[in-house]
Amino acid sequence: MSEKRVYLFGNGKAEGRADMRNLLGGKGANLAEMNLIGVPVPPGFTITTDTCNEYYKVGQAKIVELLSDEVTKAVAHTEELMNCKFGDPKNPLLVSVRSGARASMPGMMDTILNLGLNDEVAEGMVAKTGNPHFVYDSYRRFVQMYGDVVLGMKPENKEDIDPFEAIIEEVKEEQGVVLDKDLSVESLKKLVERFKKAIKEQTGSDFPTDPKEQLWGAICAVFRSWMNERAILYRKMEGIPDEWGTAVSVMAMVFGNMGDTSATGVCFSRDAGNGENLFNGEYLVNAQGEDVVAGIRTPQQITKIGSQRWAERAGIDEAERVAKYPSMEEAMPEIYKQLNELQDKLEHHYHDMQDMEFTVQEGKLWFLQTRNGKRTGTAMVKIAMDLLHEGMIDEKTAVLRCEPQKLDELLHPVFDKKALLQAKVITQGLPASPGAACGQIVFHADDAQDWHADGHKVIMVRIETSPEDLAGMASAEGILTARGGMTSHAAVVARGMGKCCVSGAGSINVDYKTKTVEIDGTVYKEGDYISLNGTTGQVYAGQVPTKAAELSGDFKELMDLCDKYTKLQVRTNADTPHDAQVARAFGAKGIGLTRTEHMFFEDKKIIAMREMILADTVEGREKALAKLLPYQKADFKGILEAMDGCPVNIRLLDPPLHEFVPHDQAGQEVMAKQMGVDVATIKRRVASLAENNPMLGHRGCRLGITFPEITAMQTRAILSAACELKKEGKNPMPEIMVPLIGILYEFKQQKEVIQKTAKEVFAEYGTEIKFEIGTMIEIPRAALTADKIATEAEYFSFGTNDLTQMTFGYSRDDIASFLPVYLENKILKVDPFQVLDQNGVGQLIEMAVEKGRAVRPGLRCGICGEHGGEPSSVKFCAKIGMNYASCSPFRVPIARLAAAQAAVEE
Repeated sequence: MSEKRVYLFGNGKAEGRADMRNLLGGKGANLAEMNLIGVPVPPGFTITTDTCNEYYKVGQAKIVELLSDEVTKAVAHTEELMNCKFGDPKNPLLVSVRSGARASMPGMMDTILNLGLNDEVAEGMVAKTGNPHFVYDSYRRFVQMYGDVVLGMKPENKEDIDPFEAIIEEVKEEQGVVLDKDLSVESLKKLVERFKKAIKEQTGSDFPTDPKEQLWGAICAVFRSWMNERAILYRKMEGIPDEWGTAVSVMAMVFGNMGDTSATGVCFSRDAGNGENLFNGEYLVNAQGEDVVAGIRTPQQITKIGSQRWAERAGIDEAERVAKYPSMEEAMPEIYKQLNELQDKLEHHYHDMQDMEFTVQEGKLWFLQTRNGKRTGTAMVKIAMDLLHEGMIDEKTAVLRCEPQKLDELLHPVFDKKALLQAKVITQGLPASPGAACGQIVFHADDAQDWHADGHKVIMVRIETSPEDLAGMASAEGILTARGGMTSHAAVVARGMGKCCVSGAGSINVDYKTKTVEIDGTVYKEGDYISLNGTTGQVYAGQVPTKAAELSGDFKELMDLCDKYTKLQVRTNADTPHDAQVARAFGAKGIGLTRTEHMFFEDKKIIAMREMILADTVEGREKALAKLLPYQKADFKGILEAMDGCPVNIRLLDPPLHEFVPHDQAGQEVMAKQMGVDVATIKRRVASLAENNPMLGHRGCRLGITFPEITAMQTRAILSAACELKKEGKNPMPEIMVPLIGILYEFKQQKEVIQKTAKEVFAEYGTEIKFEIGTMIEIPRAALTADKIATEAEYFSFGTNDLTQMTFGYSRDDIASFLPVYLENKILKVDPFQVLDQNGVGQLIEMAVEKGRAVRPGLRCGICGEHGGEPSSVKFCAKIGMNYASCSPFRVPIARLAAAQAAVEE
């Protein structure tokens, strides 16, 4: 534990710096760094992330005692630099209190502005500034934020609007105004009193008037917000550990709501949606920062080009745009010039796209935050490649800049252009986060979760989103909001999650109580279908068909870079020629797993398969297998041809036989007729195949040992297909894999059957094919005796689904009944079937690789379970010297990037 808990910054000096983000959080570290490089930042101090963890151990009273001296000195330091005093009615200092974890978590924790106000301080500020509207606007904002964040004043149920917003609407109606900024001083004073009264009535707490009490309440509330529901959910989604904690930054207030020469805004050094190298952002005159991100007022664009693009989408002509919605570049040219220079300075300093918050107080520009901006998968790839071309980063950094999981977004479907021509546009909003989304309308986050859990695709429609909506946003295909700009909460979070989002669709009227949305006179109910185009901001009635995404040149360039640095190859798991072709287009270097059982479920095949299983003699089985042989050969030929010149690892039959037999009366009657026996005979045979624990029963190599004719038929099908392709001038590269080996002698028996059949096939075709016989290591005993198995097996493929199941003793099909409790109680950090357990299962894999290669140097080893497409698992495979990882076709690019990163990180 660091003894120093508070770090100061201000006036071009700072006790922290950018590389101290683990201790000071991203915000605190960057505030310090901006001070050091000459960016104007209001003075203040940061309380460390360690203190947050301490807060949860020792509680509020003890933390206040531990921090008291340092915070008192830090406040005095801020007072000195600002030349005013905290709590002094004549010359008051107000502060903001903000959260800031080491990983960016936009909107997930709490912020309080204008702290330090009470009735006496407000009167003193009026006397000092001569601007009562500004003072009471700041005061009502402070009471509202503090009441919500610290005192817990929130809507009582999901249909209700925010209690403070309800009071604001009443007062605006009484005065006859539409916008908050048009409220009179008297109305603002009325809001302060009504807010305080409502807080007392709903929470039972009086609003604190002592600024020091306010400060401690806010600091501890920010610590508490680290463990709020939305922050916990966001950390789960992003893989951020709970133990990191949040820092708290306390800064002198600068005010964007002091009149028409004041403003507030959010900006990005590049487009976070598509990666375009274009400075962009939004601002509001005479407002505070919360107004921009909350989406209560739709803001204006910072740049002229951004403003013109916005007006074109909104159907506003140039004359009206200039008169009513001017960009900052046009309305505040001097400030814009400074802002543009500083954003460029910050991007060049951090060598990455920056997401910045700023305030203009009476013509002076202040920066309140900078961070590496959240971005979509498309923007991530484009920005990395552009920064590489611009010489700002090198190739290895470009590879490391891209998050493997976010590549998934580039592979999402897009709307079919022909279908769009027929689609009915019902409204236009802002293209807040690109993509295509189609689903049924829901209005509340919990409904989105429930509908999603029931298998529905949903679009969440909100007036504006708040951080409480995170779980619903995660469950939805897309998000549509009536309010908010390109930097609103909905837009920023949706881009970070890769969700399609259209924000600020002003013509929609959402009614939470009736669960309807009215768009240009048409009422859409919960459950009605709509489609969103997050790239253009258009909303369509009904379901618009989609098609596969087309990948950009930047994506190809990134994949080529990956190939330059990677050591671990990526194969695919594919059971059809189509899957093989898709994976090959994504850069797969072969097939790591073809599951032969998936080929048996078509009508004619399943009947022949069932006939083979239900036969009670070798002759009966061989007769049925002869019917299956041409089907199997055709399937293998298609896959080997699709992967011509690349290795194809084919697993022999693995699942329990009872999975293939008919359990229904109609199916049993069909089989009785087919086989010329009575239904009772079929029923008896089906019943005899039932097992108490089929996953540990008669499956895998045990089937081939009991019924060697199955192994012989499959070997014949594979090698016949390969011989035919060879005669056609192709280069088939089959590998035959024996599943579920636990004992060397199981493998030897199956290898003999394969080799005997291979000789027969090669004699029949008058040609030979080079092929290898290997095994799937998925039983712990096989890993422990890998040195023995390697005397016979030519390669190992690790089936990590079963290996995880047998190592933990968890049933993959039943883990859902206890996994949530294990994760909640931190018994497990992650689901071991999604992320490879490196300590246990990983140790078995590493041991097996070492033992196998000790006997057979150069033994080829790969992984083919679901973990083959999960980035941290792929990196583990690379680290222990595996040759390849195999995953589903659409995860091939993800695995390729993770494998390249593993090589670069070495």
